[in-house]
Amino acid sequence: MTADLKLGLQLGYWASKPPEHDWVALTREAENLGYDSVWTAESWGSDVFSPLAYLAASTSHIRLGTGIAQMAARTPTATAMHAITLDHLSGGRVILGLGLSGPQVVEGWYGRPYPKPLARTREYVEVIRKVLRRETVTNDGEFYPLPYRGLDALGLGKALRTNLRPLRKDLPIFLGAEGPKNVALTAEIADGWLPLYYVPERPEVYADQIAGAKDGFEITAMVHLAVTGAKQEDIEQALWPIKGALGFYIGGMGAKGANFHKNLMVRMGYEKEADQIQELFLAGKREEAVMAVPSRFADEISLVGPPERIKERLAAWRESPVTTLLVTAKEAGTLRTLAELVL
Repeated sequence: MTADLKLGLQLGYWASKPPEHDWVALTREAENLGYDSVWTAESWGSDVFSPLAYLAASTSHIRLGTGIAQMAARTPTATAMHAITLDHLSGGRVILGLGLSGPQVVEGWYGRPYPKPLARTREYVEVIRKVLRRETVTNDGEFYPLPYRGLDALGLGKALRTNLRPLRKDLPIFLGAEGPKNVALTAEIADGWLPLYYVPERPEVYADQIAGAKDGFEITAMVHLAVTGAKQEDIEQALWPIKGALGFYIGGMGAKGANFHKNLMVRMGYEKEADQIQELFLAGKREEAVMAVPSRFADEISLVGPPERIKERLAAWRESPVTTLLVTAKEAGTLRTLAELVL
C-alpha cells in the first residue's frame, strides 16, 4: 500500500514540431508544487535525453526520467554514457527508464533484430550496471559482446571502463513492461516499473509478476487526470483524449498478431472490444476504432470527474503498489489542481 502517492509530470515527445507550451515553465512549476519527477519520451523523432538536459539547467531537485529510452536506439554502453553525463549535469537526479518498443519500430526504424527480447533486456541492464559500478566491462552474452570478437572484427578491441566516474553507482533503472514475463523480469532486475496501463481495482493482473520485487521498488503509472463538471457527459468528454490514445495504441501500435498493448487490454477482460478496435483501425476506420473504446476501460486507467469523484477513486490508487502517478498537463493551473488533489 502507498498512502503517500507522488506525482510525476509526463512531457511526452516532440512529434511534428516542438511543443507550443513552455516545458521549462511547466517543469519549474511542477518542482515548486512538490512533483517528484518529470519525464520525456522518444518514438521515432525527438530523442529522450536532450530535453532532460535542457530541463536540468532550469531546475534544482525534481528527478529527471527517461520514459522511455528505447534500447534498440543505443548500445548499453552508449546509454550508460548518456545517463552518467546527465546525472553529473543534474546533480544526481536521473532515473534511467528503458524499454524495448515493438518489432515494427526496432526492425523498421533502428534496423535491429527483435527476437529474444527478455534475454536481450537482461543482458542490456547487466552491461549498464557494470558501467555504473565502473568495472572494466566485458560481456560474453549473445547480444552485446564486449569486446567484439565477431568474424569481421579486427581483433583489436580492448575491454574498457568509463573514464567519467559515475556520480552514482546505484543510479535507478526502471523498465517499461507490459507482458507478464517482461513485468516479472522487471521486478527481478530493475529498481522500478513503468506500466502503460494500470487498473488499481484489478491488482490480480500483475500481482504474481511483481510479488518478488525488492524493497523500495517503485511503480510509476501513467494516468489521465482531468477535473470536470459533475455531469456524466462532462466525464465522457474528458475521457476522449485517453480513448484516442487507446484507439491508436491498441489498433495500430503493433502488427495484428504482435500488439502488446492489445494483449494487455485482453488480459484486463476486454478481449471482444480489443479485437474490434484493432480490426477497425487496421481497416482504416480510425475514428470508428476510437469510438469502439469502452468508456469503462478508459475510466479505469484514468482519474477524471469532479474533485469529489477523483478523491474517491484515489483511494484505490493509495491502496495499490503504485508509488507515483504520472500525469500530463499543459497549464500551470492544471498542475496546481492536481497537486491539491493528490499531494
